[in-house]
Amino acid sequence: MKWEGERQSDNVEDRRGSGGGGGRLPGLGGRGRGIGLGTIAIALVAGWIFGINPLTVLGLLGGGDAGLPAQQQAPAQRPPAEDRAAAFASTVLADTEDVWSAIFRASGGTYQMPRLVLFRGTTPTACGSGESAMGPFYCPGDSKVYIDLGFFDTLHQRLGAPGDFAQAYVIAHEVGHHVQNLIGVSQKVDAMRGKVSTAQMNALSVRVELQADCFSGVWAHHSQKGKGWLEQGDIEEAMHAAAQIGDDTLQRNASGTVRPESFTHGTSAQRRQWFQRGLQTGSVKDCNTFDARTL
Repeated sequence: MKWEGERQSDNVEDRRGSGGGGGRLPGLGGRGRGIGLGTIAIALVAGWIFGINPLTVLGLLGGGDAGLPAQQQAPAQRPPAEDRAAAFASTVLADTEDVWSAIFRASGGTYQMPRLVLFRGTTPTACGSGESAMGPFYCPGDSKVYIDLGFFDTLHQRLGAPGDFAQAYVIAHEVGHHVQNLIGVSQKVDAMRGKVSTAQMNALSVRVELQADCFSGVWAHHSQKGKGWLEQGDIEEAMHAAAQIGDDTLQRNASGTVRPESFTHGTSAQRRQWFQRGLQTGSVKDCNTFDARTL
């Protein structure tokens, strides 16, 4: 992915400390130290085994601290210029801004850009306390995407999905949740909490996640059309990343047992399929997972 020299977003907050940090970006060179990567991987896999949606952990789909204001904190700092991992994330975010702004404008709307928060360990959010163990997540309460850049090491070393475009897919997926928030999907799903069974809520969560996968494919379609910055193998990286974080794959690798009733994100095949659909068509309308008879 030929990303160097492209515009970086101004909508990035660095909460990693006064030193700025700078986790290594796997596959892009540089050296750095991971942040409890084994713990993160175990927590992520455990969450999927027991059917716990990271959004549910945050209280976004019911109960908890959802909607509470974030704790008081010092003004966030911009990432240091020499931080390669942060520069990559800022560049991908900038391109999602360009693509989604154009898509919304073409439909007569205005895209409200999210902010990307880089943090380590834990951080206050409008959805409660965010933790690295949750993996990257989006909080609709403050319209921010939260990422501990150590997750990219986890993606590479623990989940077997290396590559810069695999990481771009992760960011684009979370931005996809922001798009869902803007168009009202998140609110409609949230309104179902308490009205349907846990199994039905899990099924709705799967459709939410697959739509975000499709939206990330829509971004990739228009991004490549506009910049032509993807290289041979980049799409395969994203497809492989989608497969590695499918519910069935995570459960099978962790315990050897697959429990479909606990799925909250979709199978590996479904995640690949919906990303590819968005990639091929570039159409938001083709990402309507909620009307699809089969996923």
